[in-house]
Amino acid sequence: MQDIEPFYNWRSFYCSEDDELSPFYGAEHSEFEYTNHIYNYVIHPQWDDMGSETLFIKILYANYEKGCAVIEMIGEWNDVLNNDIMFFKRDVAEVLMSNGISRFVLIGENVLNFHAGDDSYYEEWFDELEDGWICMVNFREHVLQEFKKYNLDYYLLMGGELNRLNWRTLHPLKLTEAIDGLFQKRLMA
Repeated sequence: MQDIEPFYNWRSFYCSEDDELSPFYGAEHSEFEYTNHIYNYVIHPQWDDMGSETLFIKILYANYEKGCAVIEMIGEWNDVLNNDIMFFKRDVAEVLMSNGISRFVLIGENVLNFHAGDDSYYEEWFDELEDGWICMVNFREHVLQEFKKYNLDYYLLMGGELNRLNWRTLHPLKLTEAIDGLFQKRLMA
């Protein structure tokens, strides 16, 4: 796991540690000291600690004028033991929302497991977005099944074409536009 870095190619567009509105503004990352870990596995130092023992993230892109953010995740999303959604909603999403973000793209290729707890933070986040959305891109099928098992797909856009998006080849705004298009198609169906 120590070799899995957050996606690096968008750093010319956005850097969360340089963004005064980001919850990770001023964060310093070493390339040589591996201090964070998930269970017994150290993880690459570029991941940001959001307060969970098992889930780390990286805000890859935020555009406050366009109201969108792309966030990559790694680890185990555990709402039962660690209440990860509470940390994510309170310490990351709410900070971004207070600055105009209403469309969230969550990249989950490196989320290995999900353990559901209460759905109230998902419902609260969904209700606060009004015209926005929360979308899950390239999450593992067994992880998506767990989200669906607990009816969290009511609050989160997931599956189908979203799990086949080659997001790394797109500009972050093009990714958001593509997801907007998929979202509109699903609403009309």
